[in-house]
Amino acid sequence: MTADIAVIILAAGLGKRMKSPKAKVLHEVLGKPMVMHVVEAARQVAGSVVIVVGNQADEVRRVISHSAEVLYAYQERQLGTGHAVMCALPHVPEGCDPIVILCGDVPLIRASTLKDLVANHLSSRRDVTLLAVDLEQPSGYGRVLLDPDGRLSGIVEEADADEAQRAVRTINSGIYCVSKGFLAEALPRLDRRNAQGEFYLTDIIRVGYRDARALGICRGGDPDEILGVNTPEDLHRVEAVLAARKADIS
Repeated sequence: MTADIAVIILAAGLGKRMKSPKAKVLHEVLGKPMVMHVVEAARQVAGSVVIVVGNQADEVRRVISHSAEVLYAYQERQLGTGHAVMCALPHVPEGCDPIVILCGDVPLIRASTLKDLVANHLSSRRDVTLLAVDLEQPSGYGRVLLDPDGRLSGIVEEADADEAQRAVRTINSGIYCVSKGFLAEALPRLDRRNAQGEFYLTDIIRVGYRDARALGICRGGDPDEILGVNTPEDLHRVEAVLAARKADIS
């Protein structure tokens, strides 16, 4: 794509629900650590990739560095996605703009989808573009909120959502394209007043909407691409999807 784009991959989480001593992002999908599927997609889009590590940081670095040349940021305490990006931002090389943010546990994401997201962001001259997906059963995901004029106004985590918000079927994929300048302005304004007591990256939308910044969504066409892995069952599911995808290609 271009050397001017950076990708931040969040890969510091504990992954308690995997019920395994292995760091979640190192669990394999079709014989490859799931984070490497994400890294390979990111490297087709960006000149610089910054991985946020925390849990088993040395082992995650070792595995990734064996196959890819990337930069690393260390998140000593896991205080949420917003905090993870705060840790990463100083490691983004000078001149990289915009920044794509995604998680290390979404091994089905395609490089073509990330390229479409960046192109949509740049052509619309936005401060933030969110990759959004419509689901028949949106349970478990943060909901995308639009104002009466159809503008992106916020994202509410399910734990914090009211009944009307939970009925929304457009969900947050957790994948963003953000201008570096706006990210630097918005991150210090995040707080932990929510059900999880964490710095939510989603709150940059609230900050941007309050400041009348240019915010929008890019709709993804394949919901499977944003499937996250949190449990062994999730791992089996994404592995089956990826196996079917490879079978279709061959």
